[in-house]
Amino acid sequence: MRDLPYASRSLQVNFHYLCRVFNIIATRTLNEYGKQYPEAKTALQKWYHEIAEANFKNFNELKQTYANASVVGDDRAVFHLCGNKYRLVVRCNFLFKSVQVKWFGTHKEYDKVNVEKIQFIKKRKS
Repeated sequence: MRDLPYASRSLQVNFHYLCRVFNIIATRTLNEYGKQYPEAKTALQKWYHEIAEANFKNFNELKQTYANASVVGDDRAVFHLCGNKYRLVVRCNFLFKSVQVKWFGTHKEYDKVNVEKIQFIKKRKS
């Protein structure tokens, strides 16, 4: 690769951040779940970085990488984190390369929710 002018080199350095394959909506939600479940914070961060760099075209390709993920209705996938102690529900739009975080909780909490309809509800500050 030939040397690039200074301005081009700075763009080259930032290229990695501009070219994330999947946009994860919303990272703030993942951070809130990490605070609520500190034991799962590292697993959530790892999942975020893996998915952000992934280039899945459909659920079949996602399942090749995440064999333990479950595909459910409404274009959603359920990821098993921390040895299946926690579940992460996301909605995937492969056409627009976006993943929307819908819900996160323990396996026990997961058994009480409808994963096809559950939504993240932001807690109001008192």
